[in-house]
Amino acid sequence: MRAGAYSPNHIGNDAAIFNAVAEQLRKRGCEVNVYSEDQFIAGEVHEHIVLNMCREQRSIKLLQERENAGDLVVNSGFGIENCTRERMTRILLGSGIPYPESLIVNTNEVVRDVLEKAGMTSCWIKRGDFHAMHKEDVSYVRHAEEAQEVLQEYFLRGIKRAVINRHLEGDLVKFYGVAGTPFFFWFYPFDLGHSKYGHEAINGHSRGLAFDKKALQAMCQQAADVLDVKIYGGDCIVGTDGSVHIIDFNDWPSFAPCRNEAAPYIAKCVMQYIKSKNA
Repeated sequence: MRAGAYSPNHIGNDAAIFNAVAEQLRKRGCEVNVYSEDQFIAGEVHEHIVLNMCREQRSIKLLQERENAGDLVVNSGFGIENCTRERMTRILLGSGIPYPESLIVNTNEVVRDVLEKAGMTSCWIKRGDFHAMHKEDVSYVRHAEEAQEVLQEYFLRGIKRAVINRHLEGDLVKFYGVAGTPFFFWFYPFDLGHSKYGHEAINGHSRGLAFDKKALQAMCQQAADVLDVKIYGGDCIVGTDGSVHIIDFNDWPSFAPCRNEAAPYIAKCVMQYIKSKNA
């Protein structure tokens, strides 16, 4: 299970989808033992098939060691690491997947001139080294001077790297998907009051801007493939011209609005993966 520190404002939701999937696997004849992330770090997990929601850095390294030793791990420890902000930004941009114009910087850099030259007034500053754990790890700023102040705060907090994304205007859409299955779910989080840190209010209520739903699903699956995650979710922005850009991508989110629908598909994905590896 995911440690509570890595489920900000979603501890119950993360536990609920994890337990729902465990129950679906039991219904399919699997013996499922549930452990905490602390138990995993302490070396108390000896199974060779590991289904996990881990986010702790020590856990990720252990997962990678288990994979290299031949164990089956979902989501991959390498995939989880790929979803940290700087790596995700480099991989998505390098793979040609629509993503906001971005700068990757040291938090002790002077960026005012660079941002002004690029015309990046409104933008998002996000810690680059790891997943967001606090509201302040993702910050919306309105001008270059404010951006510089936020970077300084990150530096003082011990965060050495940051990603700066250009702010995109449009409808905010949240999505969930499961690789190897037809399951894909999207919705407007602000309209449904679904929030982790309240950042959804920046773009506000959706305008129902038209976009290609099948193209969105295909783009998200492509992102999952290049990031190497099978159970995924994230956020994107639909522009007034119908263009869609992924702005965030997560390994195994809460699936809160569609938990009951998603759990059987996640279990199916896991079973397919086990069978393919044992073939």
